[in-house]
Amino acid sequence: METEKIIGLFKTVTSDAVIEIALVIAFSVAIIWLSQRVLPWLAEHLHGTQRLFVLALIPTTRVIVFILATIWIVPMVIETTVQNMIAILGAAGLAIGFAMKDYVSSLIAGIVAVYELPYRPGDWIEVDGTYGEVKHIGMRAVEMVTPDDTVVFVPHLKLWSHLIHNANNGGPSLMVVTDFYLSADHDAHKVKQLLEDVALTSPYVQLKQPIVVIIKEEPWGTHYRLKAYPIDPRQQFQFMTDLTARGKVCLRAIDVKFANLSPEHAVPVTP
Repeated sequence: METEKIIGLFKTVTSDAVIEIALVIAFSVAIIWLSQRVLPWLAEHLHGTQRLFVLALIPTTRVIVFILATIWIVPMVIETTVQNMIAILGAAGLAIGFAMKDYVSSLIAGIVAVYELPYRPGDWIEVDGTYGEVKHIGMRAVEMVTPDDTVVFVPHLKLWSHLIHNANNGGPSLMVVTDFYLSADHDAHKVKQLLEDVALTSPYVQLKQPIVVIIKEEPWGTHYRLKAYPIDPRQQFQFMTDLTARGKVCLRAIDVKFANLSPEHAVPVTP
């Protein structure tokens, strides 16, 4: 009975229908091949947004041709009765739903993100090792711009299984940590005061926030972490550069030697 139902979905395909199907497939392949050759050539002769628009037409053309070819071929092979169409659409919906489960999960996570606000436009976040500023929050993904000016789209799906590190959490204050690695033989109180003065005299420092120096003794020497806040979160890298450059000059002026760390003792810099 099930076999008869499956057979009943299909028409008797004649030789004329086979030829027509073959022509439609060949014509579709030819259009896709031509678009992949002509459109890139045309884009090379354009500039700016026009070039990007033409390049974006390549995958769009392929999808449109595939849809039109499918719409043309399917009625030639399948009996388009109401019962058959319901069965086909049901099976197609199940397959599409399974294939797009991650997309649907991202949409649901996007709704949760609107409620919980783990990130907002203007926040500096780190997701799965990628750090950057949130520029736009879409239904499926959040658009970030990294310090290297690279746009990264992170699906909201990451909300379910990854840690979201938010450096400023919707506020104007973002802590910058600048590391200094010194040999152990020096006056720690003097160095601590010097680093605080370096941060206090920076043109980027936000004076209403605290300036803190953390000292930790290591087998290779002494590790200093200078914690301070820039006026604007977008100035964090200029601020870190300023503190590092002026801090090294001031430390050399008091004849403090820097530690030479071996690779196994190297400490990654936290943004």
